[in-house]
Amino acid sequence: MLNVLLHGCNGKMGHAVVNAATNRDDLKIVCGVDPYGESDYNFPVYKSFEDVSENVDVIIDFSNPALIEALCTYAKNNLVPAVICTTGLNDEQKKMVNELSKNVAVFSSGNMSLGINLLIALSKKATSILGSDFDIEIIEKHHNLKLDAPSGTALMIADGISEVRDDDPRYTYDRHSYRMKRSKNEIGIHSIRGGTIVGEHSVIFAGNDEVITLTHQAQSKALFANGALPAALFTSSQPAGLYDMSDMLSK
Repeated sequence: MLNVLLHGCNGKMGHAVVNAATNRDDLKIVCGVDPYGESDYNFPVYKSFEDVSENVDVIIDFSNPALIEALCTYAKNNLVPAVICTTGLNDEQKKMVNELSKNVAVFSSGNMSLGINLLIALSKKATSILGSDFDIEIIEKHHNLKLDAPSGTALMIADGISEVRDDDPRYTYDRHSYRMKRSKNEIGIHSIRGGTIVGEHSVIFAGNDEVITLTHQAQSKALFANGALPAALFTSSQPAGLYDMSDMLSK
């Protein structure tokens, strides 16, 4: 039985992870860490990692970028692997995660959905076939409470596409502030926030007289939780290093 510490347990994704873990017999959430403190879970919730006394095998993190440093400190000091699902990390915070991976296994992904990772693979394949004759635009839609923009998933898609292009792609997030022709190496990334949209990502390939669109729609946060739990099992058995969804799916 794998003992899990759930970081950010009082958030919407935290609740989804708890629900997904309820009927599993291969892992158990033994405690949570959340700045809002106690809740009605059947496991203790602490405001700080410093208060954790349970024996923990792996951390699942759906929290806030501002809390990543505390997570990395605890994981390093206690040699606990971590599945980091929090998005919107800045360069300094990404460096912390990379440094942590030198000591323990770290699974880091902007999206835990199998479908999204298929979308990335299809986008890379389309890019390699269509070449520079097609302009690429990415549109992401999320609920009105999401803090970061663009989404970590949109950046994952753009990074995947960039891997198979040889023209040094440039990400363009907004065009209202300048007037100029679109360059061929641009990848446009656009964010929409509204209502209760769980998550939708579209990749548009616009060529001469034809348009190809690849779209993934998330209908429930449960799909992200259902991806995080297998990732925890995978990560807990790996040596120190940085892993992502492609590593898990290739096993």
